[in-house]
Amino acid sequence: MRALFSLILAGAAATLAGCTTPSSSTGGAPEGGTGGAPAPATGTIKIGMMPKQKGIPYFNACEKGAQEAAKELGDVELVYDGPIEDKSESQSSMLDTWVLRKFNAVAVACNDPDQISSSLSRARDEGVAAITWDADADPGASKRQFFVNQVGTKEIAEALVDEMAKQAGESAKVAVVSSSPTAPNQSTWLKEMERYRAEKHPQMQVVVTEYAGENQATSFEKAQNILKAYPDVKGIWGMTSVAFPGAAQAVEKAGKKGQVAVVGLGTPNDMKPFVKGGTVKSVVLWNPVDLGYLTVQVARAVAKGDLKEGATTFTAGRLGEKKIENGMVMLGKPMIFTAENIDEFDF
Repeated sequence: MRALFSLILAGAAATLAGCTTPSSSTGGAPEGGTGGAPAPATGTIKIGMMPKQKGIPYFNACEKGAQEAAKELGDVELVYDGPIEDKSESQSSMLDTWVLRKFNAVAVACNDPDQISSSLSRARDEGVAAITWDADADPGASKRQFFVNQVGTKEIAEALVDEMAKQAGESAKVAVVSSSPTAPNQSTWLKEMERYRAEKHPQMQVVVTEYAGENQATSFEKAQNILKAYPDVKGIWGMTSVAFPGAAQAVEKAGKKGQVAVVGLGTPNDMKPFVKGGTVKSVVLWNPVDLGYLTVQVARAVAKGDLKEGATTFTAGRLGEKKIENGMVMLGKPMIFTAENIDEFDF
């Protein structure tokens, strides 16, 4: 839960690569790479970590974990920055400047898997280690080395659909509020949710899917429109950390608490008022602090040459050993927050 300016720095990156020498004290990226494994970085490891959109609670929690990992590792200089709107073109522009600034590694939560791929590929060609997190790019076109995946697609889809069936009923009419059709994680989840719903809960009917960007006010409006257009709807999925509270707020304002189930992905702190007020019975998520922590651990290891493509496990500090499946470093299973446990978490 995309137009600025495009790739004007690409030519400059190629020009400067031939005339700038990286400092050995900062572990600068090697010049003129070919998209293969970059030479191992030494000294201070400069990592650029980019969220889909800076400033929203979910990505603030990710930043908290990223800063924790950087401090713990001791040799990481972390730059956590991103666009103020969920625009992939803005991500590409920022990523191109990071290549010029000689980052050792970049980690991007992609707004559009196709649009961002050319910038990630150029970063690799300039010898920068490149990974994705939270939402992937096209693995081939982007040349990214790893995707730090918060949870398996199957697991998150099944948790969301089963929760909706339990709360709204097996034959309920339901709707979706998501961010955008190009958001790779949400579009993948929605496809898997539809497959699983048809298999396990075939009488449940999805009447409409609305897209609100990464904007809570717009999510609220979209959910209001759903409730007006489909008065017999019994459930709404909020697929982002802003869509979920937006939908819950719309159900409350419509006086339909207890009549319309609201199920989705959100941070405990954002959803506590709705859970304690009874509008929301459960919150599905993973720990975004851990996701940020794992991302920095992986980015540093790739930059230093300690984590190579083809690896099947990775040991990430306090998180211990994590599985790697088809180039995806897996954080773990989804968490379910309820009125009984939500106060135990602060993010």
